Amino acid sequence: MSTEVLEKRSTSTVRKPAPRYRVLLHNDDFNTMEYVVQTLMKAVAGMTQPQAVNIMMEAHTNGVALVITCALEPAEFYCETLKNHGLSSTIEPDE
Repeated sequence: MSTEVLEKRSTSTVRKPAPRYRVLLHNDDFNTMEYVVQTLMKAVAGMTQPQAVNIMMEAHTNGVALVITCALEPAEFYCETLKNHGLSSTIEPDE
């Protein structure tokens, strides 16, 4: 009987992690730095002001910055939330 239990365990399915997506913030010439920081903090739960400032500065300096990497549904939600607040955002697969 114990052999059957071992066999069942050895044939159990291994879950693959869900694909991850990168939420990107693009620089724009319309929104103030302060507004971008406040919007990032509101849009992404738990984001601190220093984190939001770093993301805003990276987008300002390099034209684009990584906001968060997560599963597709939350990534779409974050992207849409940023867009609804007037920020330029896209998502892409995290490879």
